[in-house]
Order: sequence, then C-alpha cells, then structure tokens
Amino acid sequence: MRDKISIIGVGNVGASCAMWLARTNLADLVLVDVPQAETMPVAKALDLLQTGPIMGYNSRLVGTANGSYDGTENSDIIIITGGLPRKPGMSREDLVGVNQQVITDIIDNALPRSPKAIVIVVTNPLDTMTYLAYKHSRLPKNRVIGQAGILDSARFAAFVAQELNVAIENVQTVVMGGHGDEMVPLTRYSTVFGVPLTEWLSADKLSAIVERTRKGGSEIVNLLKTSAYYAPGAALAKIAIAVLTDQKLIVPCSAYLEGEYGLNDICFGVPVKLGSNGIEQIIELKLTDEEQALTQKSVGIIRETMKALR
Repeated sequence: MRDKISIIGVGNVGASCAMWLARTNLADLVLVDVPQAETMPVAKALDLLQTGPIMGYNSRLVGTANGSYDGTENSDIIIITGGLPRKPGMSREDLVGVNQQVITDIIDNALPRSPKAIVIVVTNPLDTMTYLAYKHSRLPKNRVIGQAGILDSARFAAFVAQELNVAIENVQTVVMGGHGDEMVPLTRYSTVFGVPLTEWLSADKLSAIVERTRKGGSEIVNLLKTSAYYAPGAALAKIAIAVLTDQKLIVPCSAYLEGEYGLNDICFGVPVKLGSNGIEQIIELKLTDEEQALTQKSVGIIRETMKALR
C-alpha cells in the first residue's frame, strides 16, 4: 500500500507543499480545505495530477469538496497549513484567536480518521499553534512537529551564499528558538565549507544578515502583501520526506520540550532527528551565555503569545 499524506489547507503554502511532494513520487496526496473553498481542492489536485506527465512524476492526487475529510483515512502524515495568513502590520499574536479554532477543528476532523498519523504544523504563530496541536490531539510528543527552523535556516543560508557569492551547498546554518522574529541564530555552529561564518564575514555584515533573516517573513509580506509560500511549502515537504523515508535527518523544528535546554511545557525550535517515528531525538547543543540569553528572550516572547490561547 502506498503511503498517504493529507494536506489540510491548500492555499498558497499547502498547494506549494503538494507540488514539491508530488514530484517525489513517495506518497498519494489528499487535499482538503474549508467548506467555503467549495471545489478548489479538487481543482488544484487535478491541476497537479495533469502536471505529472509534463514533469515526469506519477503521484496520485485527489481533492475533496466542501470541506470533506473523506479520503483522508489512514494517512501516514497530516500536514496542517490552514489558517489566516499574516497581513502587513499584523503580528503573529494577532492570529492566535482565529487560528486556534482552525487548528482544533482540523485535529477533530482529521485525527479520528488517521489515528496513527504524524502531524506537521505550519500555521502561525507557529510555536504556539504546534503546542496547541500537541495538547489538543493528545498524541505522543514525537508525532507533532512544527515547521520552523528549517525555513529560518534556509533564509539565513540563502543570504550568506548571496553575500559571499558561493554555492548554497557550501553553506550550513543553524537556527534555534521561535519562528521568525524570535529566532536564535547560532553563528558559531554555522559554516561555509566547514569554516565558521565569523571567519568569512565582519561582525557588522553578519549582524545585518542575521537581522534580515529575522525579518525574512515580514520582508516578503510587505512586498507580496501576503505570506511567503514556495520556501515554507518546500520546508514542509522536506520534513514529510524525512519521515516517510526514515532519513534520520537532523534539522531545526519546533518540538515539545520536557527539560531539554532547561525548558518545560513549550514547543520551541531546536535541532531534532527526524525518522519514521517523527521526532526521534532532540539534539542538545552547548550554548554560550549570550546564546542562552537570546534563547530565554525567545522563550519569553513565545510564552506571552501562548497566554492568548483560550
């Protein structure tokens, strides 16, 4: 039997994720959206299905109409992209009230049909919505994953490669903490060809790149008037692929912590090992006093956002 991934919410991010995943031929895809979307998921699935002969993939895609979850049964992975996107001038905290209801509705509809699924969340505010999905679903913590640091690390790496005019394959960046503004860049662990960034870039230049990375999502929102979607969709696909193929891939994700990094009862971006069981290990890095201070600041911002949960 082929693996199955259900993508709940097929706006720009969900549709981009479906596109990246379809090209891998790893799983059948089921696209679902809210009742108000009517037949939109059906149309997007059909469009992607018809792209297969052009791009050379053979993934099977179906969409459901009017908010139906029929066909999602026995999904191996449920990807939650549904929710109100951020708009110019809107903070992630502004999204909590609306998107809380979205997350709980999706969990209540999707999980009973696929009780063994691993859940991947990208809805903002990311760490708070991942925490909500974990608590509401009552799943083991390894089976709820927030897509956070993969995207922030990618943005960081892209800006470094652009600045130094080197191949992106030579750049490895490490980011912890909350998604976006609350991220904690670990420049000591970030390298170009194995050489720390501090030996490639001046302190001022590195600081400017870090700040641009922090505001990476806002930069696109201000230019596009909606949230980014190609890179977030690709980051979701990367997590799903790592799980389906049991890669043992180490990447930063939002995970529920129980003592790691001295933190409890919070979903927070940390390096994790991804495999067939979801989050199979949380990697604890040694932090300097400065990095620890940035981590605590990020934790404080996330906990303030969590207070908006009803």
